[in-house]
Amino acid sequence: MFGPNLCGTDTKKLHVIVSYRGQNYPLKKDLQCETDKLTHFYTFILRPDATYSVLVDNRERERFRKHPANWDDREYIEDPNAVKPEGYYSIPAEIPDPKAKEPDNWDEDGDGIWKRPKIPNPAYKGPWKRKKIKNPNYKGKWKTPWIDNPEVEDDPDLYVLQPIKYVGIEVWQVKGGSVFDNILICDDPEYAKEVVDEVFANREIEKEGFEEAEKLRKAQEEEEAQRAREEGERRRKDRGYDRRDRHRDRCRKHRRDYMDDYHVSRDFFVDYSF
Repeated sequence: MFGPNLCGTDTKKLHVIVSYRGQNYPLKKDLQCETDKLTHFYTFILRPDATYSVLVDNRERERFRKHPANWDDREYIEDPNAVKPEGYYSIPAEIPDPKAKEPDNWDEDGDGIWKRPKIPNPAYKGPWKRKKIKNPNYKGKWKTPWIDNPEVEDDPDLYVLQPIKYVGIEVWQVKGGSVFDNILICDDPEYAKEVVDEVFANREIEKEGFEEAEKLRKAQEEEEAQRAREEGERRRKDRGYDRRDRHRDRCRKHRRDYMDDYHVSRDFFVDYSF
């Protein structure tokens, strides 16, 4: 089991639970998941040497490695001297379609301000990445020295997963709005990283869209609240008028009944009902 667990205001945990021979082994360290409403990627890497890494949005949150801390097994690293070209991120991934035209039946009062639909920007080159160079501190692939352990039965295929036919998502929530998609299971961490980078290329567009949607939602809620206040005020006024009308009708009925019973002239009464 792997993924975020949000429960109430206290539990904001990132679950990592591995099953082996029918027994579940949860990660004992407390990892926190993201809590905002934007897109996030959670990555769990399990290696053949039983080491693992947990990444959130391609940033490592947790790592377990067996080799010494000063051992560098990265054959290639990103060039620390590489400099991002000036103005690189000023080029948007999408631009308004210059060929799009406002529909003839567009009603600005009812439909809002018309905006051109966006299309991929041919000048956009994707997220900037540092070029990779040979790691001067590379020491080769470190291997754990092994000794015989008479008490433990060795399992060289400990990291091997059984064939996966299904992916299950367990959702228990009291507030709607959660969306799960883009589930990737592969044996290439670099490919998984590229997939995340590709989707995150539109991160700023997603933020802008989310902020715009939040503004529209709040404006709609305020408009509905205002209509509810106006409707409540109208009903209160109507109830007040109904009471006065009923009171006036009863007074006039009593006056007519009295005049009919005692043959009193109608000019004798002055209508004080209101």
